[in-house]
Amino acid sequence: MSAFTRDYDYPLPEELIARHPLPRRDDSRMMVLYRAEQRIEHRHFAEFPTFLRDGDLVVLNDTRVIPARVYSDDGQIELLFLEAVRENVWKCLVKPGRRMRIGRKVTVMGATGEVLEICPEGERIIAFDRPIDLDQAGELPLPPYFEREVEAADAERYQTVYASERGAVAAPTAGLHFTPEILARVPHAFLTLHVGVGTFRPVQVESLSEHRMHSERYRVSSEAAAAINAAKRIIAVGTTTTRVLEACGLPLKAGEGATDIFIYPPSQLRVIGGLLTNFHLPKSTLLMLVSAFAGREFALEAYAEAVRERYRFYSYGDCMLIV
Repeated sequence: MSAFTRDYDYPLPEELIARHPLPRRDDSRMMVLYRAEQRIEHRHFAEFPTFLRDGDLVVLNDTRVIPARVYSDDGQIELLFLEAVRENVWKCLVKPGRRMRIGRKVTVMGATGEVLEICPEGERIIAFDRPIDLDQAGELPLPPYFEREVEAADAERYQTVYASERGAVAAPTAGLHFTPEILARVPHAFLTLHVGVGTFRPVQVESLSEHRMHSERYRVSSEAAAAINAAKRIIAVGTTTTRVLEACGLPLKAGEGATDIFIYPPSQLRVIGGLLTNFHLPKSTLLMLVSAFAGREFALEAYAEAVRERYRFYSYGDCMLIV
């Protein structure tokens, strides 16, 4: 059993981090991992529909990234609007935190906010004196490893083609490869999980048993629940979809809730029969989830192969299909 964060590390050359998307979404390469045979194939995402069989259902997360990154009117404070606590009151990440103690004020688009509370994980609860229009004031919160400013193309490409439910602060990146044409070729259903700030947080403890996952809210419609329960095999698109499915179990009930499930070896995934996912950061909870499904040694072998074959990593990178 691999119960330590250090067991999920791997070396990655900087030049393999994909900081821009490919011209076409479905041009991505797709590494295929066959768990039973411990075998790896190199394919392309455009071939994804050919890996489905009768009775399969592809389940996707239809969350939409909001322009949650905002700067104060004086340019001194960066705020990431995470969620609305109540009317005109937001939970935010702020930089630099030392300047945003309880009682401190900040002005955004002419609205004045006051820090009411500092949460255990460092987020600030800020009350504003009027509504904040994020569509006007904000920008997409691109991952820090892009190491660049937001560009015009990101408005489209850092959203899935089926994104509809506003609320995420990071994209469910496994879905970025889909085009409307490919989506139309596969039997599918949507659920919603708004990807939260935990996506940006590294595991900071050595023993995985001490790590506490962030909680994220989800919603499953009655139509999606019925389709999922009737499927012979479920192919989850992304780790966020996987977390909802495994947290809820089968038979899946429609409704809303929140999950802080942490999936890592030797956890057994009991709902999904396949997983489409991107290549994740070293020592991340996402890599740990992949390792629980594929096996740690096989997953790290595949990552080493991806480095040798010059795959593109992270949000705008290539993908992996595990079956």
